[in-house]
Amino acid sequence: MYFCKHKSLWAVRVMCVFVTALMFLSSLYANHNPPAFSENQQADTIKMYSIDELVIVGGSRHREVIPAQRLSGEKLEALSSFSVADAIRYFSGVQIKDFGGIGGLKTINIRSMGTNHTGVFYDGIQLGNAQNGQIDLGKFSLDNMEEIALYNGQKSEIFQSAKDFGSAGSLYLRTRRPRFEDGKRTNITANFRTGSFHLINPSILWEQKINNNVASSINAEYVYSSGKYPFRYRRVASDRSIAWDTTAIRQNGDINSLRVEGAFNGIMARGNWHAKTYFYDSERGIPGAIVNNVWKHSQRQWDRNFFVQFSARNFVPTPEKYELTVNMKYANDQMRYLNPDTTLMYIDNNFRQQEIYFSVANKYSLTRFWDVVMSVDYQYNTLNSSLVNFVFPVRNSLFTAFATAFEWKKWKVQASILATSVFEDFKRENISKPQNKTEYAPAAFISFKPFERQDLNIRAFYKRVFRMPTFNDLYYTDVGNINLEPEYATQYNFGFQYERRLIKSIVNSLNISADAYYNEVTDKIVAIPKGSGQYRWMMMNLGYVQIRGIDFSSQIAWSLPAEFQIFTTLNYTFQKAQDFTPPRTPAEEIAYGGQIAYIPWHSGSTVTAIIWRSWNLNYSFIYAGERYHNSANIPANREQPWYTHDMAISKLFRFKKSPLGGNPATLKISAEINNIFDQHYDVVLNYPMPGRNYKIILKLNF
Repeated sequence: MYFCKHKSLWAVRVMCVFVTALMFLSSLYANHNPPAFSENQQADTIKMYSIDELVIVGGSRHREVIPAQRLSGEKLEALSSFSVADAIRYFSGVQIKDFGGIGGLKTINIRSMGTNHTGVFYDGIQLGNAQNGQIDLGKFSLDNMEEIALYNGQKSEIFQSAKDFGSAGSLYLRTRRPRFEDGKRTNITANFRTGSFHLINPSILWEQKINNNVASSINAEYVYSSGKYPFRYRRVASDRSIAWDTTAIRQNGDINSLRVEGAFNGIMARGNWHAKTYFYDSERGIPGAIVNNVWKHSQRQWDRNFFVQFSARNFVPTPEKYELTVNMKYANDQMRYLNPDTTLMYIDNNFRQQEIYFSVANKYSLTRFWDVVMSVDYQYNTLNSSLVNFVFPVRNSLFTAFATAFEWKKWKVQASILATSVFEDFKRENISKPQNKTEYAPAAFISFKPFERQDLNIRAFYKRVFRMPTFNDLYYTDVGNINLEPEYATQYNFGFQYERRLIKSIVNSLNISADAYYNEVTDKIVAIPKGSGQYRWMMMNLGYVQIRGIDFSSQIAWSLPAEFQIFTTLNYTFQKAQDFTPPRTPAEEIAYGGQIAYIPWHSGSTVTAIIWRSWNLNYSFIYAGERYHNSANIPANREQPWYTHDMAISKLFRFKKSPLGGNPATLKISAEINNIFDQHYDVVLNYPMPGRNYKIILKLNF
């Protein structure tokens, strides 16, 4: 590889120092008799109890004001999903921009406000990308994932880092924590996937109980796929005649990647700690768009991502009413992009980002129903590049959040304000330096339970957020605009949630929720032509978008005779997201008021899981309605609706003894068929998605 392999060794040493220190602290406070790791105890203060496949999470006396959409446990594993990006398609109010195949870029957009307004958190600490603000969710596997949670507005727990308050929507990815049966000190899980497009995907997870307070885990995964799948390329002219209709094989969509994660988890008298290191290395082809009768591209991309992070909660003796959380992180992300095609333009660019992050959150309970929180975060970002005339920017960011949570009788109220100060500099001379910026983001959430004996909650929230321009927005050679202002979003939400638990009934549980919302995005950062030509562009604050929508979600659990269990989930979203950017040309007047690109008016999904003894049958359906690939909603820009049907069946085998002796082992064999009816469609124009494809999965636990 072209990267130097020893550059991040010092960060590994730093993590070792953290882990050693925390293991010492854990032993120091062992005389408080903390509970040991067990089957029903996580490595943090939250306890999980499993009853008939329904997971109930407890531990905090403050119930969420705005509940999250969640996928966890068996429900997450049963989905016909390869990565985190595939799984979150089943949430309401979400759009995934997918450029196709296992190696294609996949980003999330919540309620049409844009990818950069979504925070993605990995084990409680936000994933960063100061270069372009986008997180590729296709990089994150489900093999080591315990829960995926999606919050609109923000997480309802106010005891969190300041950055948690800074996004219009948040996606929380929580990896597996070690749990051990009595007398067992080692857990091993081995997975192997194979299937269409020459997929080879082995992974292994090793969990080790070090003592009653400390456990470790290491997870490694390898992915290879040729990315060669057949697709149909069909276009209809404006007079409804067929312009062309042909089939071909997708080329240059291969991927070769390795992911390794290591973690230590510890518990103490009142708190817990968690240390993690993450490494991802990949080489992939970029298949490109099918335009101008060009079917094959030769661009390549290499990624090497490394981070080490540490979190601790109540790791020092504190008063009963006071709690303390500390988060730290170092990240080093390197990317190389190569375009060897000299008929276009030879490009060989290298980028390297570094990030240092530190956070302290303090919570004090004024009374048993009133808490206050102050959080302070510091973040340091740099970007180096081989681009000509690059400015090598440096960004120092300070985040300060004040929040309060109040719970009284039938009411729950949360309010917060986030102050963000950004200090920016770069090394290039003869250019005016950017001005320092300070912005404020207030939020208020409220929940009301009108009936004592009915689990009905009515909720509402208001939040104003902003996103700073990325390094690419500001400094990308001959495109960036150093004078860009932040992009603002304002959110209003009103909804309800109803839950019902039934005993001695075929229906075990019922959960229904619905939300109506209105969002505005102002000073939206958009690319516009620079000068009279269309080949040079500049970033500007011009856009204005209004978004109106409804999200609906329901979950039902059934118990039938003969040991049958059925779980059904239904999600539906309606969105009217209009582009009201002031027009500057006659062409832009056509786009005024149009539905913004790739946002369907109607979308939804349904999942049905049927469980009988050791068998599991899972069916899922995803639908995206009519949409346009441009805000000019004219027939030439119209995109057809698309939908997919997926199905998976699995069988669990139990063995009396494992290779490690004593405890039983399990082997789960699964078969998947995705896009059953072989529909040919594009999520992004001219980037065809795979048709019918298959997977076989073996999972061994011992």
